[in-house]
Amino acid sequence: MIENGAKSINVHKRNIVLPRGELALSYQINAAIKRSGAGEQPYQLEDLLDFAQRINPKRAFLFVSKVLGRHIPVAPSVMRTSFTDLANLVPDELAEPILVIGMAETAVGLSAGVHQALQTRYPNALLLNSTRHAQHDDGNDSNNDNVLLTTFSEDHSHASQHLIYQSADKVTQAQLLATKTLIMVDDEASTGNTCVNVVSALRAAGLTQLQQVHLTTLVDWSLNQHQADTDDSVASRLANIDFYRHHLLSGAWQWTDAPNPEPIMMPSVDTTEAGSNALGDTGNWGRFPTLTSTDGFDSYLANFQQAVRVFNQQRQLDDAYLPTRILVLGSNEFVWLPFLLAEWLEKNSNIDNVINHPEIKFSALTRSPIALGGGISTRLSFTDNYGLGMTNFVYNVNPADWDLIVLCVETSSESVDSLWHGLDNVLIVSPS
Repeated sequence: MIENGAKSINVHKRNIVLPRGELALSYQINAAIKRSGAGEQPYQLEDLLDFAQRINPKRAFLFVSKVLGRHIPVAPSVMRTSFTDLANLVPDELAEPILVIGMAETAVGLSAGVHQALQTRYPNALLLNSTRHAQHDDGNDSNNDNVLLTTFSEDHSHASQHLIYQSADKVTQAQLLATKTLIMVDDEASTGNTCVNVVSALRAAGLTQLQQVHLTTLVDWSLNQHQADTDDSVASRLANIDFYRHHLLSGAWQWTDAPNPEPIMMPSVDTTEAGSNALGDTGNWGRFPTLTSTDGFDSYLANFQQAVRVFNQQRQLDDAYLPTRILVLGSNEFVWLPFLLAEWLEKNSNIDNVINHPEIKFSALTRSPIALGGGISTRLSFTDNYGLGMTNFVYNVNPADWDLIVLCVETSSESVDSLWHGLDNVLIVSPS
């Protein structure tokens, strides 16, 4: 137990053995942060994380989130709870304008969920996500709205380069540049380097009025719990900015390489090209600055309802006869509207006249290469639907376990790999 002024902090220890080494964790459970709908119990490590091995020479391990809906299928209600609980940690009376920024690809749904929850207190907060998918711009069209604001690097990632786009709307762009409070949302923080890189890039791009930065993560591993009174290393690198951290669980890790680990070959996934397959119109859910991330949902829901009627050979969609086990899959960065669809299914399927209690879960396709073992029990690999020619993956999904898999893409149905077209329980939903 650590004595920190008037507070006593229990530090827990756990060691995770992986093929390429050992991960030693020390972490603290914050009794003041209650998990909504779980008997008001604080978040435990087991609530939030599992562990696996990256296929990545930069960092050999991966924190596998149990609440994010990325590598492990999760009930939408569980995801929504984590979004809201995290947003509730952000304080009141922040200086405005406020910008909520999420990190591709893992945290773009998390950032939208946090942003949506924050808008009950900050209705004018902007949402903006980084992206690794360049928006088509041949440089010859003076009216092209897809103009980069800045770029930055996420040094430890399998795909390190990120793009951040500005707004074509002059009022929105002016608000973006006038940002005083930045709320940076990510699944986890370790060294804090990504946060510093993002803030530095935004300030250089014109956000010169930044006063506060709030690093808002599910888990923060960058805290040295045995030296609680020392200066925060991230804060010391952000000149003239007040720096704050908000998280559901915190701790520190130490990695020790195994002796003579086998060499690994990482797939080529570090690209920010546009791809040969055009993106359909799915509204603005954060690739460009936006006040609301739900503008495109009504039309996307209509696309789904039409597609599932055809799939089920129904004239009208009858919620009472939806399949019992439904998995909704987003694709890469396109996860927010698919999550809202999964949430809609969860709410509309959970009604009295459904014969069997439904199981609705959400997950996503990803470019992130992860080895089998630990928190990763199965892996499917296939060609990406963007026309980049890279391998994509989905983890912990056995298609035979589901009555219906709703695969949501922002490209055409024809762009989807034949693996998915060959499964008779897969419904592909693409923009109309």
